[in-house]
Amino acid sequence: MKNHKFVVFFLLFLMIFFISSTAETKVYVVYLGEHSGEKTLKEIEDHHCSFLHSVKGTSKEDAKASLVHSYKNVINGFSALLTPQEADMISGMEGVISVFHSDPHEIKPHTTRSWDFVSLLEGTSLTNSGQDLLQNASYGKDIIVGVMDSGVWPESPSFNDEGMEPVPKSWKGICQEGVAFNSSHCNRKLIGARYYLKSYEANFGPLNETRDFRSPRDVDGHGTHAAATVGGRRVANASAIGGFAKGTATGGAPNVRLAIYKVCWPVPDQSLAEGNTCLTDDIIAAFDDAIADGVHLLSVSLGSQPRTTYYTQDGIAIGSLHALKRNIVVACSAGNDGPTPSTVGNVAPWIITVGASSIDRVFSSPIMLGNGMIVEGQTVTPIRRNRLHPLVYAGDVEIRGTTASNTTGGCFPGTLSRNLVRGKVVLCRGSSMQASMEVKRAGGVAAILGTPFNEIQVTPFLDSTTVAFSYGLHTIRTYIQTEKNPMATLLPGQTLIGTKPAPVMAPFTSKGPNIVDPNILKPDITAPGLNILAAWSEASSPLKLPEDRRVVKYNMQSGTSMSCPHVSAVIALLKSIHPDWSSAAIRSALMTTSTINNVVGRPITNATGDDANPFEYGAGHFRPSRAVDPGLIYDATYEDYLLYLCSQNISLDSSFNCPEEVPEASNLNYPSLAIANIKGSRTVRRVVTNVGKDNSTYILAMRSPPGYVVDIIPKTLRFSKLGEKLSFNITVRAQSVERRNEFAFGWYTWSDGVHVVQSPIAASSA
Repeated sequence: MKNHKFVVFFLLFLMIFFISSTAETKVYVVYLGEHSGEKTLKEIEDHHCSFLHSVKGTSKEDAKASLVHSYKNVINGFSALLTPQEADMISGMEGVISVFHSDPHEIKPHTTRSWDFVSLLEGTSLTNSGQDLLQNASYGKDIIVGVMDSGVWPESPSFNDEGMEPVPKSWKGICQEGVAFNSSHCNRKLIGARYYLKSYEANFGPLNETRDFRSPRDVDGHGTHAAATVGGRRVANASAIGGFAKGTATGGAPNVRLAIYKVCWPVPDQSLAEGNTCLTDDIIAAFDDAIADGVHLLSVSLGSQPRTTYYTQDGIAIGSLHALKRNIVVACSAGNDGPTPSTVGNVAPWIITVGASSIDRVFSSPIMLGNGMIVEGQTVTPIRRNRLHPLVYAGDVEIRGTTASNTTGGCFPGTLSRNLVRGKVVLCRGSSMQASMEVKRAGGVAAILGTPFNEIQVTPFLDSTTVAFSYGLHTIRTYIQTEKNPMATLLPGQTLIGTKPAPVMAPFTSKGPNIVDPNILKPDITAPGLNILAAWSEASSPLKLPEDRRVVKYNMQSGTSMSCPHVSAVIALLKSIHPDWSSAAIRSALMTTSTINNVVGRPITNATGDDANPFEYGAGHFRPSRAVDPGLIYDATYEDYLLYLCSQNISLDSSFNCPEEVPEASNLNYPSLAIANIKGSRTVRRVVTNVGKDNSTYILAMRSPPGYVVDIIPKTLRFSKLGEKLSFNITVRAQSVERRNEFAFGWYTWSDGVHVVQSPIAASSA
C-alpha cells in the first residue's frame, strides 16, 4: 500500500513538473538601454545571442533559434523564449537593465509619432511640457490657419468639429461652393474654403473635370495631408495601408481653425504622381483673399528654386510680404531639390523657411537571402510572400541597348526583359516609383530598391523594399555574383519606434547657401518631414498613379511639404500664447531655442552620415515648448524688411524711400548671421529684446567659424526690465581661410543661466 501511494505521488510530481516546465517557456524582453551606434547589425545580434547561449547551455545555433527579436536600431535589447529561471539568470548579468514578460494581451496604442518625437527631442514627453504647451495655448482654438495647397477632403475624420466652439467672430472668409463641395462641408474646424482656377485655365484651357473637382475638394491628397498635419483632430487607430505607423493621428494644434485655399491643379497629360502646377497669379489672389479673410498665419508647402528676379516676381515672396505687414506669419517649405547646394527656395527673410528631417521611426522589412543571410530594408508595402524566389540584378536582365554605363541597373521604364525577369526578385540601383513599376511591368514578383542614403523614404510600392547602397545593395549584389542559384524573399515589414540617431536630415531637403542673397541664411529651421502619416484624399490613391486603385484615409508622405505644417502648428500655439508677438519674434523664438544635436546628444547628421550644417538645418531642429520662453528675441518690422530690400536695390513699397546710406544686407536683425565675400573684416549690428524676466544678465559664448575670428562687443547684456532692447556689434575677420568663396560655420549664444539663445554663423571670404 505504501509503495502504491509512493508511485501515485511520484507520477503526480512528474505530471506537475512536466506541465510546469512546458508552460513556463514564455517570451521575455531583455532591455539593455540604447545603442552607442558603434556596432554593426551583425555585432549587435551576436551580442544578444551571447546572453542566450550562456544561460541555455546549448549550441550557439540552438540559442539563436530561441531569439524572437533583436532590436538593432535605437533600443538595445532583444526578446526570446525563456523559462523564468533563465530570465532570472539574465537579469543579473552585466549591462542588463530589466527583463520582463511580453504579455500578448497588453496592447498599448501609439501616436503617429512625429509630435511625440518632437517632445522627445526637447527632453520632455507628451504628457508634461508638450502637453503643457497645448493646454496653455488652448490647443490653438482661436487661431485661424490658412493652408495654400491642392484643397481638402472634408469628410476625413481629421476635420471633424465635435466639441469645438463657434467660429471666431474675426473670420470674414467664405465657404466657396463647387463640384462635390457645398457650404455644409465647412464646419467649426474647416471654417472656410476657396479655389483658384483662372490662371490655370488661361494657360491650359478648361479644367478636365474627370481629373479634378472644380471646387476646393482635393483630388491629389497633398493639401489634405498638409492641413491635417497642422490642425487635424485626434483620430484613434489611424494607419497607412497595411497597418503601418498605426496610432492616434493628430495635428500639432488640433483645435485651430483651418481655411483652405486651393491653388494647385493637375498638369494635363501627366499623372498626379508627377506633381501639380500652382500658378503665380492664382497664388497672389489666394494671398490677397487670405489676408482679407482674417487668417493669423499661412502654411504654404509650395515653391520653386528662386531666380535673380525672386523678390519682384515670386508670388509667394510678394504675397507673404503683404501678409507680414499685417502681422500674418507665413511659413513655407524649403524645397525638395537636395542634397544639391544652393537649391533652397522661399528665401525671403520675412518667410519662415523649413527644411525636413527624420523622426525616430523606421519600417523594417528584412530581405532573406537563399543562404540565410538577413539584409535590413524598409517598406510600407503589405508583403505577404514568404517563399524564396530567384534573385537577379537588374543590370543582368536588361534589354540590350536600352541603358548606358551610367544608367544600367536602374530599372528605368522599358529597360527590363520580360523573359529574364518573370517570376523573379529584381535588385535595382534606384529607389524611385518608376523602378518598382518597371519590375512589375516585366513580370517580377518583387523589387529590392537601392538608395545611396542612410535615411530611407518609404512609399507603398507593390511588393518592394528599399536598402542602402552602403551595406544592403552591395551585400546583395555580391551574393548574386558569387551564388550559383541566388534566391531571396521579402519579409513582412513592421513599425519600429525609437531608432537612433534621430533626427537625420532628409536626403531631399533643399540646401543653402541662399542663391538670391547669401547674406540671409536659409533655411531657418528643420522639422519632421520624412515618412509622415496624415489624412489623405479618397479620390486619390497612395501612389497617385492611374493603375493604383487603392483607396486610403491616411497616407505616408515625405517632403518639406510635410515639415512646413509641423512648424505652422507650433506658430499657431505661440500666437495663441503670445498674441502681441510679431512674425519676426516668433521666428526668433523658434530658431534660437532649436537644437543642433540629435537625441543621443551628438551633432545632427545628414543622410550620408556626415555632420549636417546650417545650410541644411538652419538654426537647428525646432523645440516647441522651449520657444514659448526664449529669453531674448531678434525682432524686425515691416520697415526693416523694406530697408533690407534697399540693399538689394529693390523697392516694393512706393511709400518707403531708401536712405542715402543703405545698411548692408547682413545688418537685418535676423536670428542667424551670414556674411558672404568678406574682404578683411565686416561688422554688423544686432538688437535683442528681453522677453524673459526683469533684471537679467546674459553672458556671451561663441565658436568662430574655422579660419575666421569673431569678436562680439559687449560680451555681457544687462536688462533691467521686460521689453528692454540692447544692441551689440559682431565683427567677423578672415584670418586663415583655406578655401575662399566657401562658407565656414560657427555659433554664438547669450545665456542668463536659464535661457540659452543660440544663433548660427556662416561666413565666406572673397
